[in-house]
Amino acid sequence: MAASCDSLLPLILLLCLSAQAVDRSNFKTCDQSAFCKHQRELKPGQSPYRALLDTLELSDSRLTLQLINDNNKVRLLLELYRLQGNMTRVKINELKPLKPRYEVPDVLISDPITEALSVVAQDENSLVLSLGGKDQRLIVSAQPFRLDIVEGPQVLMSLNSRGLLAFEHLRARKDTASHTGKEEDKPGMWEETFKSHTDSKPNGPSSISLDFSLPGVEHVYGIPEHADTLKLKNTDGSDPYRLYNLDVFQYELHNPMALYGAVPVLISHSTDRTMGIFWLNAAETWVDISSNTAGKVRVIPQTDVRWISESGLIDVFIMLGPKPADVFTQYASLTGTQSFPPLSALAYHQCRWNYNDQEDVKTVDQGFDEHDIPYDFIWLDIEHADGKRYFTWDPSNFPQPKEMLQGLMDKRRKLVAIVDPHIRVDSGYKIHNEIRSKNFYVKNKDGGDYEGWCWPGNSGYPDFTNPEMRAWWASQFAYDQYEGSMENQYIWNDMNEPSVFNGPEVTMHKDALHGVWEHRDVHNLYGLYVQKATADGLILRSGGVQRPFVLTRAFFAGSQRYGAVWTGDNAAEWGHLKISIPMCLSLGLVGISFCGADVGGFFKHPSAELLVRWYQVGAYQPFFRAHAHIDTPRREPWLFGPENTALIREAIRQRYALLPYWYQLFYNTHRTGQPVMRPLWVEYPDDVATFSIEDEYLIGKDLLVHPVTDEGATGVTAYLPGKGEVMCFSTLNGFLSLPSLKYFLWVSHIPVFQRGGSIICRKDRVRRSSSCMENDPYTLYVAPSSQGSAEGELYIDDFHTFSFEVAKQFVHRHLSFSANTLSSRNLAPDSQFSTASWIEKIVIFGGSQPSSVTLKNADGTESALEFEFGSTLAVLTLRKPGVNAAADWTVVLR
Repeated sequence: MAASCDSLLPLILLLCLSAQAVDRSNFKTCDQSAFCKHQRELKPGQSPYRALLDTLELSDSRLTLQLINDNNKVRLLLELYRLQGNMTRVKINELKPLKPRYEVPDVLISDPITEALSVVAQDENSLVLSLGGKDQRLIVSAQPFRLDIVEGPQVLMSLNSRGLLAFEHLRARKDTASHTGKEEDKPGMWEETFKSHTDSKPNGPSSISLDFSLPGVEHVYGIPEHADTLKLKNTDGSDPYRLYNLDVFQYELHNPMALYGAVPVLISHSTDRTMGIFWLNAAETWVDISSNTAGKVRVIPQTDVRWISESGLIDVFIMLGPKPADVFTQYASLTGTQSFPPLSALAYHQCRWNYNDQEDVKTVDQGFDEHDIPYDFIWLDIEHADGKRYFTWDPSNFPQPKEMLQGLMDKRRKLVAIVDPHIRVDSGYKIHNEIRSKNFYVKNKDGGDYEGWCWPGNSGYPDFTNPEMRAWWASQFAYDQYEGSMENQYIWNDMNEPSVFNGPEVTMHKDALHGVWEHRDVHNLYGLYVQKATADGLILRSGGVQRPFVLTRAFFAGSQRYGAVWTGDNAAEWGHLKISIPMCLSLGLVGISFCGADVGGFFKHPSAELLVRWYQVGAYQPFFRAHAHIDTPRREPWLFGPENTALIREAIRQRYALLPYWYQLFYNTHRTGQPVMRPLWVEYPDDVATFSIEDEYLIGKDLLVHPVTDEGATGVTAYLPGKGEVMCFSTLNGFLSLPSLKYFLWVSHIPVFQRGGSIICRKDRVRRSSSCMENDPYTLYVAPSSQGSAEGELYIDDFHTFSFEVAKQFVHRHLSFSANTLSSRNLAPDSQFSTASWIEKIVIFGGSQPSSVTLKNADGTESALEFEFGSTLAVLTLRKPGVNAAADWTVVLR
């Protein structure tokens, strides 16, 4: 059948874009972005801004004073807030703007709690405010305007110390009667063209900029998403890091160009302190980083960071730590924590573009059973829908979706279907007709519905910034609206940057309208709103009972509240495997723990060695999904020969065995904001050697992973941090105690180390899906410290509902080992939950052989336990304790 015009253009674009690596000419550099170019032309040390101290107003919750630009006499309003939890908020806006400037909504979970500010000193050129304990002060210098946060004699951070504050005020166009004639016009201020696209800029120049100086700091991290190193690089002489959500096909590695998501949070770390800067702005943003230690020795380090945004206002949260965990807590108090996923979402996901039909899905599902490989989710990409009309099923290939879903449910498995936010313009399509009739589409600059090309052809784009639109979208996931859907179907939001194939930089025109706001103001928020509305829909369809699972490609600060992200359209190359580690580490540092990369690479076809290594890495990253492009050969795990199938099977089974540990970590991050996958320096903040390490990482605090990411590698050099700590090296045969630093050779499996002093819970009876393992027994792996003690946690609930939160239905146990005694204690005595799981086995490393082992139950009864001791590796195994996982008990070694 001949392709329609509607479907032909996306296909042509796809073929052109997928034939080679990213065409960088499709995306702007700073020099091609007028506001970035103009802001970067400003020279340090020439600030025109002066604080008018006589305008100071101080209340219990905030301080305000005016700033004046002595060049153009435009006044700004400075607001300072001291926030609970050792944070400071700085806001700068026009005192009397021509019209309101955009202030980002819906990202903060609530209005931050303020604490009292007090003036402790003042003279004609400065003002000193108390920030609370530890002699923390905020110093406001009047001319030039500058802010310094100090603790005792130490300057922690300075704002505008380089004089790069720049605030382009809103003004009348030069061709209007109200134009003053005092402003210098530069190219691109009132209209800007990139390739064939013209941005009308009806509000004229509106960019903002502010610099931050960090004395004593050499290492900064964060501001994802970039395919680059964990430690951010000096951008002197190159483009700044760009934050602007874009659909980038087969992105390049090691450059600062924008990718799919943007989180404007930067973390600084030194042996003295960890701090964070949260720049709350959803417009296109560039971040310059300059270090005075580049190419120098014996220099007291300082890092300077400059933020530049196209519109909005300056609203920045300074998180003063002082420890890494404090910064994570502070940021979580502002934007919320990672959503707590159902257990099955932490298991293995099988995906490709596309599984062809229901029979294909059934065949792949059976293939996992035939090869004894567990999995929980199979995924359907865009071809499953009828003509790429989302919320529908292709009538030829998926005529009985409920039959397909029921077949998966019978095996306790699930399905994810894609629902993208571009809607096919088709008068026969219910979703389009309803959005148009409700006037819910984004508008073009002339007020008509904005339309652009995406997978279905000509498409409209729902205005997800509108809460009424989001509520309607959520309602469409109801079972009586989304025909063919069932409770074991979950959702994937792709292309939500938003992607517009024929738009500027493959995205929406900046002068498109979301109500009264331009798209330029809200761009980086769009993907967050899509995922939020989708997650709300999955919750709503279950009557508020079931936890949702939604994967998104585009994201912003706060997206962690709504589900998972992945690193986008990577390639089957060793470099892409390697870069997945710092990319996910960077996301975890800024609150988004549920991160993963397409196992095997989306574009191109991996060698068997690369695919095996990628499975070994993916099994130890939070989101574990294989995915592949439609033009690649099939690559289900059993298609690369029996030997490689066995290796992939083992990697996936390791993931399933460790699901109790992963689940407990996600419960913890949901409660506290601490990252699941974390750099070594988070747990070893005084060890300078860890500050730039990105080829190994921690899962929680107790597992250290050093993946094999080099072709042909026969070994790795693993750095084991900590002074006098013991690490246990996981092999197929057991565990081996090792000193803090050692060179290891390992061929077939990923090196994983358990920290001495920890207890990790596993389920070693691996079944075909995580749901089949819910009531299975636990095995405790105890790795004592050099002092002979260890501790850990066990968390259990129903694995899929909100009952843990709304009804306190969960089990949370503290496990401790000391003086040859292992015990389990209840951490949540107010919770009510029963489990059928029990403790099947206990494995203790690095000890000596006891003469007897006794189990003491909570009711006072005692019994002797069978045990065996392996003297070669000093492993003691206690068999069949048989106690319920929710019970109090003690095991004594004699």
